Amino acid sequence: MAGRTLEELGLAEAPRDHPLLYPGAWPTGSALLCGDRMLPLDRLVHDDRVPVLAVGSNACPGQLRDKIGRFADDRSVPMVRTRVSGLAVGVSAHVSRMGYVSASPVRSPGSSAELFVLWLTPWQLAVVDASEGVPLPDGNFRRAWLPSADVRVVLTDGRLLPGVHAYVNAHGVLRNAEGAPRDHPGQWPLLEELLEHAELRELFGDTPREFTDRARVDAELCARGTRLFRELGWVTESGLERYVT
Repeated sequence: MAGRTLEELGLAEAPRDHPLLYPGAWPTGSALLCGDRMLPLDRLVHDDRVPVLAVGSNACPGQLRDKIGRFADDRSVPMVRTRVSGLAVGVSAHVSRMGYVSASPVRSPGSSAELFVLWLTPWQLAVVDASEGVPLPDGNFRRAWLPSADVRVVLTDGRLLPGVHAYVNAHGVLRNAEGAPRDHPGQWPLLEELLEHAELRELFGDTPREFTDRARVDAELCARGTRLFRELGWVTESGLERYVT
């Protein structure tokens, strides 16, 4: 098989195993993830698959390989780099059982970002849905369809996708001092900032390392941290709730 391995490309480490690396390493350009290899893509649009926007660790091949490889029937996933307008990457208002505070998309007219679209088979989509808690009544994420009239996703050849699916956090997102959704700066600086507050330190310790170590082994602690975000008044809407089906 042609292409290079994830190890060779520095894309193998998954945030589920190394939470302080969240969202993990992303590819430099469009490619086909096939098992533990990245292969060249023969096309950017795959009409027989479902387009899903990745704003966090789903764009990390190591994380995606672990999700897809364990359960899906087809381990190949086209990962297409795009320019997305009208959207920004915010901070989920929940503590993940993986030990990190994840990213979540937020409505942001005037903003743009380079993000990946994953083209998933229906079976792969069901696997990723399950990993995000979509089928559960108390799951952390809901899947939304974002139409191109509101969120523009442009391929490198200039084509505009008619829309994409995205995972919207069911708890909302963390806000900044002005009350608007805040940006996700990466796991280590985010946790350092959150742990400036005594209430979080009482639960999770004094350092990002302590935070992730405690969260990964205690689901109830993660739930308490999630509730504390709201009790402290840190939570706002993402602006994408109306797109959730």
